[in-house]
Amino acid sequence: MPLPPDLHVHTEWSWDAPKGDMEGSCERALELGLPAIAFTEHADWALVHEGQHAVDLAGYFDAIERCRSKFKGLRIMTGIELGEPHWFPKETAEVLAAGPLDRVHGSIHCIRWEGKMLDASQFRQRAGLDFPAAVREYFRETLAMVDSGQPFETLAHLDYPKRYWLDGLAPYREKDYEAEIRAILSAAARTGRVLEVNTTRGHTLCPDITVVRWWREEGGQAVQFGSDAHRPANVADGFLLATQMVEAAGFKPADDPTDLWRR
Repeated sequence: MPLPPDLHVHTEWSWDAPKGDMEGSCERALELGLPAIAFTEHADWALVHEGQHAVDLAGYFDAIERCRSKFKGLRIMTGIELGEPHWFPKETAEVLAAGPLDRVHGSIHCIRWEGKMLDASQFRQRAGLDFPAAVREYFRETLAMVDSGQPFETLAHLDYPKRYWLDGLAPYREKDYEAEIRAILSAAARTGRVLEVNTTRGHTLCPDITVVRWWREEGGQAVQFGSDAHRPANVADGFLLATQMVEAAGFKPADDPTDLWRR
């Protein structure tokens, strides 16, 4: 079975992808036989990292058109990854009005913790942090985003904090957060969202099969795949395992290879 589109890729137009390369990612997608690729650059306004900034959309759209002209055999989609869009509705609206976007992801990276914004990637560096409590706050914020009415289609890397699980803690288990996760999935299904299976560049499935099965039980209709690649070599990393998992959870590829997988 051919691989599905990679619908979550970052390039040099994302603040955290210094090794990103849009043309190189297109070349890699063609090498792998992908039917499509979506460049979903960061639009983050919770300023918790040095050098963080939202994507320059004018330059980004120019690069997209250059790649579309050069790589005729690949469907190249525009996209954006909105970080905490419910915290920044004005900025979100401005980004979405700037040009046509094929894929719009909603993501939570940060929580408000002790009066400050804290990225889940920083959880391990916070001395004395109650890790499970911070993860529950992450899920509460994710539910708030889904329920906010912000116009994003795809719920990206639902259980992002497990990428940064603290050594020495009991292992991350979906069942420990079932009530929180099911509430998010129910809200996402009710509002017609798509669940992303994010392969974390081949390292971690976000989410894993347990949650994808819950998604189906809660009425979720569609799944998409994203590598979260930040350089060309990682495009579609982990997709073979991810597609096998999603199929085992009850979702099937569409007749159109560029389309979403559905129940």
